[in-house]
Parts: sequence; structure tokens; C-alpha cells
Amino acid sequence: MNQEIQEKIVRLRHELHAHPELSMEERETKKRLMDFLSEHTSLKIEDRGRFFYAVYEGRKDGTGHSGHGEPIAFRADMDALPMEEKAGLPYGSQNPGVCHKCGHDGHSAALCGLALEVDRLGAERPVYFIFQHGEEIGGGGEECSRLLTEKGIRQVFAFHNMSGYPEKTVVVKSGIIQCTSKGLTVEMEGTPAHASQPEDGKNPAAALSRLALEVEALAGSNQKWPEFDGFLLATIVELSVGSRNFGIAASRGSLSVTLRADYERDLERLDEMIREQAQKLALEYGLSVSFHEQDFFPETVNDEEAAGRVRKAAAALGLPVTGLPRPFRGSEDFGYYLKRCPGAIFYIGNGTDYPQLHTMDYDFNDQILETAVDLFLELLRV
Repeated sequence: MNQEIQEKIVRLRHELHAHPELSMEERETKKRLMDFLSEHTSLKIEDRGRFFYAVYEGRKDGTGHSGHGEPIAFRADMDALPMEEKAGLPYGSQNPGVCHKCGHDGHSAALCGLALEVDRLGAERPVYFIFQHGEEIGGGGEECSRLLTEKGIRQVFAFHNMSGYPEKTVVVKSGIIQCTSKGLTVEMEGTPAHASQPEDGKNPAAALSRLALEVEALAGSNQKWPEFDGFLLATIVELSVGSRNFGIAASRGSLSVTLRADYERDLERLDEMIREQAQKLALEYGLSVSFHEQDFFPETVNDEEAAGRVRKAAAALGLPVTGLPRPFRGSEDFGYYLKRCPGAIFYIGNGTDYPQLHTMDYDFNDQILETAVDLFLELLRV
């Protein structure tokens, strides 16, 4: 990567880090990125409301027409997390309670670096640079992925930084590479009673407690799943019953669970089993029950040929490449893009002992910005 461009995107990354915004609220982040590309490139920039894209239309031939290679896209996410910044960073978050602890500031900065390089060097085909909102809650990928169909884009790539792997090592896998997941909340309601006469009411505490134990037995971290096709996990994230009012027996409560699976069909089967058990318990205790789901992420499935191109590009750059024995448990809404056209997401190592994502000590590793940009550029060539 050009040295001047590298310096620009490091400064941009720090600026983005200092001004983080939560999912679906990335208005200023989007403006900063659009302004940066407007200032430093001649690319066409299209504002789509909650997200935007830039496009290089292809090197023009002798007749003035743009290149006619198949369009290709690269995507970066730009939302932050509801976490506090660790003190000490000179470019630390200026937005209390919000911070880039997943590295989306680095992903967006790297994609800007690619845009500057393509604008400088040219390309034989149209290149789309998609800056996506709302990845952390699975809310942006579905909306942005429609652009692939609209523009006839034939391949799409993305990267994510990943701790626990040697710095600048490329991690890639064909097929399912990240789990599908969603949040499920079970709400139960009975009738209140004086705490001295709980038998006069209907308290959901016992039913929800039993449901929590049964969820753990069904798909806890140490369970086997012979009736399913792949990995399965149900993680209880909240169990709430009543309030701290010592004169009133609880009458309302809820259990919230994150469901994960390799396959969407297994995720739906697990969801059905939990709902069935909740309905049985509600009937047994004379309670009403309702269900709410959110933050759905599809399974992320890398195209075999596209994953092979990532390996080939990394090899051409002399970068170490490693595979994965099984998909990452975490979810990624890039899966929506891969349902629309072939492509791949890959990972670049931050360092074996580098702080993990979503932790207080984490900050994006600026040393891998060049790796990401160079690998994206090579994917335009292989």
C-alpha cells in the first residue's frame, strides 16, 4: 500500500475510534467516511440513507467506455458497541458508553484505503465499496446486500480482524465459517398476590426457573446434540422475575436466550423445542406465555472458489494462511451477502496474545491495515 495512503487511513481510523456510534445510529460516522472519500478520491458516492457505497466504474478503454469485467464488491461495517473506553488512548472515545471494541473503525478505514488505491491505480472492472450500518445487531446486512442484486455484482468479499492468531496471518475456510444465531425471549405472566398469601396468585418464577434448567440441559455448552446436524448452543443472557417489592409476589417474568447453530434448520428446530417446552410449563402453572425474537444472523457460508481466491491472493503476497477446524461460534450478517452472490469473508490475525474482541483492553491493531488493503487489492487481480 502506498505510504501516504497508509498514513491517511491510520489517522482516519483514530478519528472514527474517537467518535463511535451504535448500530442504526451511524449518521456522523457515515458522513465522516463519505467526506473522506469525497476529499481523497474521484469515486462516485451514493448515499442510501443508513448506509452508503462508493463505486469505481472501471478503467476506460480507447473509446471512453468503462471496463466491462464482472462487478465486484468489498464490504466494511461501521457501528460500535455499548461499552466504555479504557482510559489512556490519545484517540479514545468521546461518546460516553460507546466504543469501537470490535474493530469496525479499522474495517472501514481499510476499505477507504482500498478505495484510494483503486482510484489511484485503476481496475479492469467496476468495484463497489459498501459501508454497512448495524452489523452488531444483524440489522444492516440484509438491507445492504440488496445492492448486489440491484447492481449485478458477481462476487463480494469482506474481512474481520481476529485475535488469537499470529499477526497478519490470513484465516479462511470454505463452506460455513460463522454460526447462525438469534435472540429469543420467553415472557410469562400470571396474577399478583400479597407476598403473605402467594397461593392467591400465579407466580411465573418456578416455571421460568425450570425452563432455564431445561434449556441448559438441551443445548448448554457441555451437551451433545444427536438429533441435530451440527453444533448447537443456547446461552441464557437474562432471567428476570418480578421486582424488589417485598410485599407483592411476582406475577411477570422473562427468560432471554441466545441461540446458535451451524445450520439455520437446526436453529429453527431448537427454537421450536424451547417454545414447546415453555408452552407446556405455562399450561402447568396456569400462566400466559408469549415469545419475541431479535438480532437474527444467518449462517455465513463462504463459496469454495472465492475462499480459494483468498488463499491464492494471500500466497501471492507471502502471507501465512491457516484454516479452521470448524466454524466460529460468533455470528456475522455478511451471510446475507453470500446468499445473493458467491464470495467469502476472511480474518486477519491481530496477534496470538492480542486482547480479544469485545473486551475492555481491545483496540484495533493498526499494523494489519496494510495487510487488509493489500489483500483486497490482490483479490482484484487473481
